[in-house]
Amino acid sequence: MQRLYDFIRRNPTGVDAFWAVVLFGFSCLQILSGPHNAQQPAWSLQVLVSLGMGVAVALRRRMPERMLLLVIAVGLAQLALDVQPRIEDFAMLVLVYTAASVGERWASRVALIGGLFAAPLAQVRWAEAGAGNSGQDKVFFVVIMTVPFVLAWVLGDSMRTRKAYFAQLEERASRLEREREAQAKVAVAAERARIARELHDVVAHNVSVMVVQADGAAYVMDTSPDQAKTALETISMTGRQALAEMRRLLGVLRTGEHQEAGEYVPQPDVQQIEDLVETVRGAGLTVDFKVEGTPRPLPSGVELTAYRIVQEALTNTRKHGGPDAGASVRLVYFDDGLGLLVEDDGRGAAHEMYEDGGADGRGHGLIGMRERIGMVGGTLDAGPRPGGGFRISALLPLKPAH
Repeated sequence: MQRLYDFIRRNPTGVDAFWAVVLFGFSCLQILSGPHNAQQPAWSLQVLVSLGMGVAVALRRRMPERMLLLVIAVGLAQLALDVQPRIEDFAMLVLVYTAASVGERWASRVALIGGLFAAPLAQVRWAEAGAGNSGQDKVFFVVIMTVPFVLAWVLGDSMRTRKAYFAQLEERASRLEREREAQAKVAVAAERARIARELHDVVAHNVSVMVVQADGAAYVMDTSPDQAKTALETISMTGRQALAEMRRLLGVLRTGEHQEAGEYVPQPDVQQIEDLVETVRGAGLTVDFKVEGTPRPLPSGVELTAYRIVQEALTNTRKHGGPDAGASVRLVYFDDGLGLLVEDDGRGAAHEMYEDGGADGRGHGLIGMRERIGMVGGTLDAGPRPGGGFRISALLPLKPAH
């Protein structure tokens, strides 16, 4: 049965043609079996009328407007040629329904008007064939014959409204699906940018520490084996920390059976800044670290941003500060925010490294700082300090950005 339904839905014109043949066949049987006299039209005219109605039914869904006009023309020919209504005139009801449901608006209105005038015109043309000769009987006959046309038009117009409603629902669902896909793409891009910033901070900081320690170990390998051993231990510890953080970042890209075994380290916070400073001191950079105000728990986004800013600032000091550079880190807890101040007394970075956030493509660290601070609604000021060196000042609000 389901196959039959599927076939009917896939071949609407074929189904209409089948019913048209059935209608034409019954009409021909009625013509052949009915009484004939000299006053009636020739069989050929009656068969042509039946054929026209059958063609209209067969092609009603492919050309609804044209088939409606064909039915009107055939109906007017019946009136002119005195071909009395028979079973083939059922096609008029079918075309009224079709024009109201799938035809153009003008065709729907023409079908309604034609349906309202069909019964009165038939009553005037064949008044002698009516059920009665009184005026009341004629009016009753006209009303009874008009009702099917009105019902056919109302049913077709309801189907038009229903189809339009479902089409609107489908279009809305398709639009929402496109919006969801667009939002998903934006979310993926934002997540990629976040992971890229995290990887930059992890790689730039830890690799720079490892390079400094490796150079120091190579320099004192022969003269001071103990210092070389300490430097190698620092390299090992820094490498493990970098791998742990990279594993945590890449872990968000893996789910289920593809997830790597092992525990992921938590995201860095403000409390780990002191450990970061100690690691940098161990790498040979003198750092003065102070905390002002009353420490208290902060939003996770603010804590991660503060840690990454200090990490990037100290990394830049090692890269661009030159030999014997020193740095200072200040954390200031305000009532409504957290202040960061990282300064160094080195030779500083090139001017284009901080102007416009590194627009030449080299200042990616400062660009990442601005993006991070922008995400939490903070402000950043980076540039050379008076007397030499470099300064990074940031204010992170404790309320989320709107």
